[in-house]
Amino acid sequence: MDTAIKTPIEMLAHWAKTRGDHIYLRQPIKGQYLDFTWGEVQEKVQQLAGALRHLGLEPGDKIAVLSKNCAEWFITDLALMHGGYISVPIYPTANTDTIRYVLQHSGAKAIFLGKLDHWADQEAGVGGELLRLAMPYETMPAQYQWEQLLNMGHPLIETPLPTADQVMTLIYTSGSTGQPKGAIQTFASYGWTCQAVVRDLRTDGDDRLLSYLPLAHITERVAIEGSSFYSGSTVAFVENLDTFVLDVQRAKPTVFFSVPRLWSLFQKNIIDKIGVSKLNLLLKIPLISSLVKYKIHKGLGLNHCRLLGSGSAPIPPSLIHWYHSIGLDICEAWGMTENCAYSIINYPFDVRKIGTVGKPVQDCYIRQGEDGELLIKSPGLMTAYYLQPEATAAAFDADGFFHTGDLCAIDADGCVTITGRVKDNFKTAKGKYVAPVPIERKLAQDPHVELICVIGSGLPHPVALVQLSEGAGLQAREEVRASLKTTLDSVNPHLESHEHVDAIVVVNDPWTIENDVLTPTLKIKRHVLEKAFSERVDGIRGAQVCWEDEITKK
Repeated sequence: MDTAIKTPIEMLAHWAKTRGDHIYLRQPIKGQYLDFTWGEVQEKVQQLAGALRHLGLEPGDKIAVLSKNCAEWFITDLALMHGGYISVPIYPTANTDTIRYVLQHSGAKAIFLGKLDHWADQEAGVGGELLRLAMPYETMPAQYQWEQLLNMGHPLIETPLPTADQVMTLIYTSGSTGQPKGAIQTFASYGWTCQAVVRDLRTDGDDRLLSYLPLAHITERVAIEGSSFYSGSTVAFVENLDTFVLDVQRAKPTVFFSVPRLWSLFQKNIIDKIGVSKLNLLLKIPLISSLVKYKIHKGLGLNHCRLLGSGSAPIPPSLIHWYHSIGLDICEAWGMTENCAYSIINYPFDVRKIGTVGKPVQDCYIRQGEDGELLIKSPGLMTAYYLQPEATAAAFDADGFFHTGDLCAIDADGCVTITGRVKDNFKTAKGKYVAPVPIERKLAQDPHVELICVIGSGLPHPVALVQLSEGAGLQAREEVRASLKTTLDSVNPHLESHEHVDAIVVVNDPWTIENDVLTPTLKIKRHVLEKAFSERVDGIRGAQVCWEDEITKK
C-alpha cells in the first residue's frame, strides 16, 4: 500500500505503542463509563480476528455488522480490517426487507449483532443460515457470544498489510430512490479521506469526539471513527435516546457533528425553554448576552466545542444564522457514500458563505455539467457499485468524474450551493419543470414545519406536504393554518409563475423509517409520497392551507 497512506491497523499499532495506556473508547453503561485504552483495543482486535479465523472465515469474506454505535462496533470493524475481511455495515433501524437484501446481495458469510431496539422485528431478515456473532448487549440469538469470541483460538498478531486497491468495506446507500447500491471503498480511498479530515479539521489526541449518528453511514464512519484512527482522539458513545443530553454533557466533545433535523430539534428545545422574544431581548444586552450564550452551550453539552458540523441533508441557512447569533458556528459540509462523504466544506466557518457548502478540499476537483449537475473527482471515490457494472459505468464520465445527481451553483469564490437533485425535478401538467428543493427551503423557515416535501409531477401546480413540528401539534389548528398561510403568501411572489405552490397539505401521520417514508439517514423518499398523495391533492387550488383529513378522499 502507498506508504503515504497508512491503514487503520497501522495507526492502531502506532497509538498502542505510543499511548497504549491512554483511553480511546468510552462506552456508557448504566450511567458509568466502561473505558478501553488503545492497548486494550489492539489486544481485543487481535483476539477477535483470531476467533474469526478459528471459525473458518477466510480473508476476503464479507461480514456484516448490525448494531447501534458502541465501542464494540469500532473493535469489530478494526478486527475485520486486521483479518482481511470486508465489512458490510447495516443500519440498526433497517427493516427486514432491507437487511435481507443487503445480506444476500453482498454475499455475507457472517453477521455481528449488537445494540438493537427492535431486534425481534428484524430477525427474519437475518435468517437462520448465516453465522451469528453477538456483541455484549441484549440482541437477537447468536451462535457465539462476545466473551466466547475473545477466548477462542489464538490471537491473530501478524497479518499482511492490505494493498491500496484492496476492498475494505461495502457501504450501501440509503435507498432513497430504490434498492440500496453497495459502494466499494478500498483502504486507499478510506484512508485518504480520513487523513484529509484530520488534516483539514486539525484533530489530534487532545480532541474528544462523540459517536452517535449511524456508523453504517459513511459520514460517521469517516468523520468520527476514521478520524479517531488517524488523530488519536478519544471517542465516547451514547447509551440510549433518553440519556442523550447527559451523554453529550459527560463526553464534553471538542468536535461535534449532527444532521439538520437534530439541529432543528436542539433549536426548538432552546426556544421552548426560554421563548423567542425573551431570548432575542437577552442577546441584545452585552453583559447578559455572553452569559446566556454560555448557559445555552453548556446545556447542549457543547461548551467545549471548537468545531461544529452539519451534513447528510441540506440545512436551512436561517438555522445556521440562528446558531451563529447564539455563538455556535455550524460548518456545513457535502459528501456522498460514493466519495467517502468528504469533498466540500465551509471550514473555516465563513458567515458570508452561509447557504453554501463551502469549497472543495485539497485534491478534490469539481465540474458543473451542462444541466447544472455537480461532477466530482477525488482520491476518496469508490471503485464501483458492487455487482452493478451498468450503474457503475453510468456514474462516471470519460475523465473519471462522478455524477453526483446533485444540482449546484458555483460562485466567484468557488463556493458550492446545492440547489436540488436532478431526479427530484418534475414536470407539471403544464409542461414546465420545477425544482422542489429551493421551494422547500423557503417554506421550511416557518417554525411549525418539521419536514416538508413538494410534489407536483403531472399536477397543474406544485403542492407542499408538511409534517408539523412537535410544538405545532399542541397549538390550535387555525393558529397554525394562519402562520403557514402567511409563509406561503410570502414565498409564492418570489417564485416563477409555474412554480407557485397551490397548497400546503398538513399530513396526519408522521413520516418515519418504519412506514418507509424516510431512509435510515432520515432523507424523504419523494417517490413514496408522490404515489400516496398525487391523486388526493389534485384539484386543490388557491394557495390554501389544509389538513389531510380535510381533503375529500378520491
